[in-house]
Amino acid sequence: MIMLQTPIEGKRANFGVVRSIFDAHGCSFCSNFDYHQGKFDALLWRNGEESIYLRVPIYVLDGELDHSSAMVEFGTPYVIKHVVNIGLDHDENSFVTGTTGLDQFQKPVDRDGYIYDKSRWERAGIDTVERIYNSMNNLLSS
Repeated sequence: MIMLQTPIEGKRANFGVVRSIFDAHGCSFCSNFDYHQGKFDALLWRNGEESIYLRVPIYVLDGELDHSSAMVEFGTPYVIKHVVNIGLDHDENSFVTGTTGLDQFQKPVDRDGYIYDKSRWERAGIDTVERIYNSMNNLLSS
């Protein structure tokens, strides 16, 4: 994981506005959120089972994340590498999940894989955050 120093950290805005701007920049809102915090992901690179993402966490100050009027604050963005398992799952649960369909996704091989050429991905993450930040700068408060 590479923590990033960007101007977005600590800034506040309404979730609905933030979500539409992040969507416009090709970022997705992670589906595994709770009502008090969440995160946006931007795919920076993918090669086979390896993916490098920019992740921007948000924290709810007022309201809940299922309402566009919720006031959110940005946390520290970071770059992370995921290595997924694209083969067959041969653990003790694979027969049950394969025959019942209860679990359609396998666990990643590595949720926080080693990132080579860290300066490259740090720069890519910062550039992406700055593009998003600049497109909504007049909508943010401290």
